[in-house]
This record gives sequence, C-alpha cells and structure tokens, in this order.
Amino acid sequence: MIGYLNLFSLLLGVMAWVLPVVTLTRFTKQNHKNWASLSIISLSACAISLFFQIFYNYHLVKLGDWSALMDITGAVAFFAAVLLIVTVILNVITLILYRGRASN
Repeated sequence: MIGYLNLFSLLLGVMAWVLPVVTLTRFTKQNHKNWASLSIISLSACAISLFFQIFYNYHLVKLGDWSALMDITGAVAFFAAVLLIVTVILNVITLILYRGRASN
C-alpha cells in the first residue's frame, strides 16, 4: 500500500491543476455555477497530495532508510512548492474571473 502513495500523490497533483484549467476554459459558457466547488476540490487535492508525500517520508523514517530520504527530500520540497504555488495561482485567477462575472 505504501508504494501507491507516490502514484496517488502524482494523480492528485495533476487533478489539482486540471480542475482550475477546466474551469477557466469553461469561463465563456453560460453554465458556470460549480466553479467554487471545483476550486475547493482542486485545493483539497493539492493538500491530500502533499499529505501523501509527507506520509511517504514518514514511512522512510520509520524504516530508517536515510539514504533514500537524503536522495528525495530536495526534489520533494521543490515539487511540493511548485504544486502549491501553481495550484493557488490557478485558483486565484479562477476566483478573480468568476467573482468579476458574478458582480456584473
């Protein structure tokens, strides 16, 4: 089961980016009622993805696999930051566009 943490983390990270992009591509269409729900799901997917990475690192600590931790910690920290920043930016853009549309 532990081996799937990285796969699920990757899938949820992709989902965190795809949902706001889909919401932004549907911006010109009339049916735009669920944009807030999709943004919440996107942010939740990002959070769960980061949780899976933390849990995987915890698993490596429990095993005492220090060489694996030293190998992956820098990359995990970098990509976690990229995932979080891009997800927040996409959802903020979605919020700004749809808030402007709702006020019109």
